[in-house]
Amino acid sequence: MTTRLRTRLEIALFTGPALVVFLGFVILPIALAAFYSLYNWNGLGPLERFIGFDNYARALQDPNFLRAIGNNFVIVGLSLLVQGPLAIGVALLLNRRMRGRSVFRALIFVPYVLAEVIAGLSWKLLLSPRGGVNALLENVGLGEFAQPWLANPDIALGVMFVILTWKYLGFAILLMLAGLQGVPQELQEAAAIDGASWWQTQVRITLPLLAPTIRIWAFLSIIGSLQLFDMVWVTTKGGPVGATNTMAVYMLQNGQGAPGYGSAVAVILFVISLVVALVFQRTVMRRDLAGALTGGAR
Repeated sequence: MTTRLRTRLEIALFTGPALVVFLGFVILPIALAAFYSLYNWNGLGPLERFIGFDNYARALQDPNFLRAIGNNFVIVGLSLLVQGPLAIGVALLLNRRMRGRSVFRALIFVPYVLAEVIAGLSWKLLLSPRGGVNALLENVGLGEFAQPWLANPDIALGVMFVILTWKYLGFAILLMLAGLQGVPQELQEAAAIDGASWWQTQVRITLPLLAPTIRIWAFLSIIGSLQLFDMVWVTTKGGPVGATNTMAVYMLQNGQGAPGYGSAVAVILFVISLVVALVFQRTVMRRDLAGALTGGAR
């Protein structure tokens, strides 16, 4: 057996199972969704009449779906503008030597490891008209601020984002802390010897070296925000009157009994996520991916 043949067999042996799983659980469902989206089908029995791209036109002309897309991108923007700086600031503080640092790290990460169903139901009860939040406001003399937090269309999306920040901020902080471990301590010590303050050291040394980690977190946050489903579904089911609706929630609501239409929405969600991911990789993460692919390094 030649060396080249042996190498190919080894590649096939190690990549074959993963490739089969990828084709069966990723590529095949995408292909089936694209196929079913072209039919007016109720999910039972044989496929009904072929309607082409009518399902796509219907979705893109539905104000509720367009609002769901807007809600997804609002959450994307808020995540980058609020969660990112907050996670970096907390990570920088927790990276310093302080009493109880391990306890604070564990407490911050606890919400992330909670199941979405448990977290969503807990917040749904706390924010109900007679829930814990309104009761607390009344007990401290701020009863005039009590309101149905998740039933007010004007603030429901903002409240939902606060819940999402509480749930997923721990992961961002943990990622930033991991990135901070790769910042050479010698550079910070040299800056301190040169008279740089702690803040100057972080801005001019730590943050630039942390940039690859920040870009990776931003990529994960964008994709997660575009595909957001579970926390919204458990907490508000997209209400009130679509104020917290997302593309994934809309897909479930409108795809029940109409798999063809739901598949069209799923394909649109996939295309939007894919385009955003490719644009982000080609622009923001271009330096991080340089040389990562075959033929990238010369």
